[in-house]
Amino acid sequence: MAEDKNSFFNESGKAGLVLAAAATAYFILSMLIGKTGMSGFVAGTLGFLLWAAKVWLCIYLMVKYLRDEAGRNGKDRSRTFRFGCMVALCSALVYAAAYLFYVMFIDPETFSHTFDTIAQLYSGSFTTEQMDTLMNMEASMPTVSFFVNLLWCSLFGTVISAIASSRICGPDNPFEE
Repeated sequence: MAEDKNSFFNESGKAGLVLAAAATAYFILSMLIGKTGMSGFVAGTLGFLLWAAKVWLCIYLMVKYLRDEAGRNGKDRSRTFRFGCMVALCSALVYAAAYLFYVMFIDPETFSHTFDTIAQLYSGSFTTEQMDTLMNMEASMPTVSFFVNLLWCSLFGTVISAIASSRICGPDNPFEE
């Protein structure tokens, strides 16, 4: 039983690392595209194509790993779903940490450019207190972005796991036994 749990966590961790690598590669490529100075249309089109490729690759890999797990466990839907949830959680944790590392150490000016732009656009509309509140939010944005990425990626992976596990293993039928 303990060996089965270890195998479950090892396999889900490996799959999560692969999914996180795909998402992180997309993130790095999109950041590099943003810093190249391409025209807005070209950068936007390339960014959209990269995003679509990342989404397709992540769904494809998740379904592949769920099929592999279903083959190992005899198409037990609940175990396959739990496996997918663990993969999603591992992937989300690694991706969110990579994003946090990027905005904290590699490009700490990521949010300051955004907040400066917002301040310039809305300086006439906001009171002094509102502008101070806005600027104070900048310091907490790396932490907020970590948890938003963690939550979003986990939820996305969980939904994909629920859909894929029911298609791979079939719906549970309480009258079969």
